[in-house]
Amino acid sequence: MEPTDQTTHFGFRDVALDDKQSLVNDVFRSVASRYDLMNDLMSGGMHRVWKDVMINALNPPRNDAPFALLDVAGGTGDISFRAAKASGYGFHATVCDINGDMLAVGRERAAKQMLDDRVSFVEGNAEALAFPDRSFDAYTIAFGIRNVPRIDLALREAWRVLKPGSRFLCLEFSTVDVPGLDRLYELFSFRVIPPLGRAVTGDAESYQYLVESIRKFPRPAAFADMIRDAGFARVTWQPLSGGIVALHSGWRL
Repeated sequence: MEPTDQTTHFGFRDVALDDKQSLVNDVFRSVASRYDLMNDLMSGGMHRVWKDVMINALNPPRNDAPFALLDVAGGTGDISFRAAKASGYGFHATVCDINGDMLAVGRERAAKQMLDDRVSFVEGNAEALAFPDRSFDAYTIAFGIRNVPRIDLALREAWRVLKPGSRFLCLEFSTVDVPGLDRLYELFSFRVIPPLGRAVTGDAESYQYLVESIRKFPRPAAFADMIRDAGFARVTWQPLSGGIVALHSGWRL
């Protein structure tokens, strides 16, 4: 069943739009302390390669020129830390996430890596960002857009807070397009990841939701159309690892 104007997908379930955010919050509250470890286990470490591709595309200035990054749904800070280490001293990242538990983990990691002066953490909703118009030089969101109840609102907010000439980058799970790999990936996702989540975090249901949410996310061309509809130009996507993930890009011109 397709969602209506009042419902959306929560994994394979249809839920009220207003209920999805609290359900997603419960998922990430449950797994926050082991989130980064599970990313390594679930992807065989490949999430690090995919994130490096994103940072290379971001290409933050390596001199002291001011550069303000908004990293949405970036709770534990991984993308922002990578960007900070690849940039000059004019760089500053704002991690915006709706889940306070994920942000708490991120703040601890920032302090340990001595990046707390270059990366700040703000609790906020991707659908209604509390930042002025045209205030950021780039917007990133990695593996978070599919958890937003109203993706169209989040994309419009991304366009709003970006300066003209700035870039939107979204790293998200996608559609495997390699024969044979698609079946192996499906088997791994549904037979391995939830039990792995139970063993590492004590929570299989959250990871069941995460793999279901990947299957319900729009295909790359459809998501690209959503990015265009939000106002972005020069919209492209790059499939990675046989289409397991895709890096989507758009520019506010």
